[in-house]
Amino acid sequence: MRELSIAKKVTTAVEDAEVLDPVVDRVRGIVNAVVQPRGLRDLLHGVPVGHAVHPITVMLPIGAWVSSAILDFLPGSERASRALVGAGIAGVLPSVATGLTDWSELHEQQQRVGLVHAASNTVATVLYAASFVQRGRGRQTSGRMLGLAGLAVVGFSGYLGGHLAYRQAAAVNHAEDVPHRFPTGWRHLGALEEFAHNEPTQRTVDGVPLLVVRSGAGVDVLANTCSHLSGPLDEGELVVADGERCVVCPWHKSVFSLSTGDVIHGPATAPQPKFESRVTDGSIEVMLEGAG
Repeated sequence: MRELSIAKKVTTAVEDAEVLDPVVDRVRGIVNAVVQPRGLRDLLHGVPVGHAVHPITVMLPIGAWVSSAILDFLPGSERASRALVGAGIAGVLPSVATGLTDWSELHEQQQRVGLVHAASNTVATVLYAASFVQRGRGRQTSGRMLGLAGLAVVGFSGYLGGHLAYRQAAAVNHAEDVPHRFPTGWRHLGALEEFAHNEPTQRTVDGVPLLVVRSGAGVDVLANTCSHLSGPLDEGELVVADGERCVVCPWHKSVFSLSTGDVIHGPATAPQPKFESRVTDGSIEVMLEGAG
């Protein structure tokens, strides 16, 4: 339990380390300057596949380096082990590109942890590069030691990555709970005349905050909590994107279709829960398919 307490203290210290903020600002500025095209950012976030792709891209370097460490304990596997080290190094770039793009759209505490996570990965890559060189020179012992040191740093980095995902809830769906909290059947929302045309409005039904946008005699209704990092969509701007009426999250500029809840542009990758609506005698009712 003491080890767990120490780990918790370390991550808490990193989360609260305001001294990292100038570096965070500089690195974030570089990332945003390099990765500018919206389509490229959406691809690196994972919008086309519906969730973050960074966990997929880390499989090659981690898998290759773990396999290399196993082979290092088997006789006659020097060439294969060095090849795996090289494959892991070659697979770092996609991991860096996806990870930094996601990281650039996080909250400040998350970005501090993510910065140390990225720095640890950089150290690990340098160690593996040195290991690759030493193995090529025939210095197998030092090559193995450098590889094991790199793997230890990767393990620490993985712990921080897990903290980001599971403790700080980065890159997870922050609207996933809505279908579980909203009751089944049609629920009263309010009178149609209470809502101004084309003005995002927040209403709460059975404890669930909803975004309501009136258009003519009908309304579009989405979960109001942004699936990316819980931003309030009712404070966002209405735009037309890719031919669809959309709402833009005020926090990180994710764009969602009002008619379907689908993600038009990231950093969000999970769609907003879309509510069916009907107007009866001037009263609006809403229902969420699959709720309850």
